[in-house]
Amino acid sequence: MPDLPDHETGRTGGAEKGRSGPTPYDRTAHEPSYDRTAHEPAPPETDAERRRRRARFLRDLAEARALRDRVQPRRAKAARLRHAMRMRTFRW
Repeated sequence: MPDLPDHETGRTGGAEKGRSGPTPYDRTAHEPSYDRTAHEPAPPETDAERRRRRARFLRDLAEARALRDRVQPRRAKAARLRHAMRMRTFRW
């Protein structure tokens, strides 16, 4: 039977590389273990928890936008100008 390629390196496993052959696929490394608490119904989320999660998400989103604006200044400037034009032409 021919040696199968190693999925991470793309090389074939074999004795020519000093290895005994391809290692068997380990299912336990890729599947989560059974956790009884994960299958129990979760208690309802409180408003405070939801607000905290939302605030954290909005902070992360603002940080990601700021990073994008720093690494793509020309695109950020064009977006600012488009937004300004949209706001000038908006009628209340």
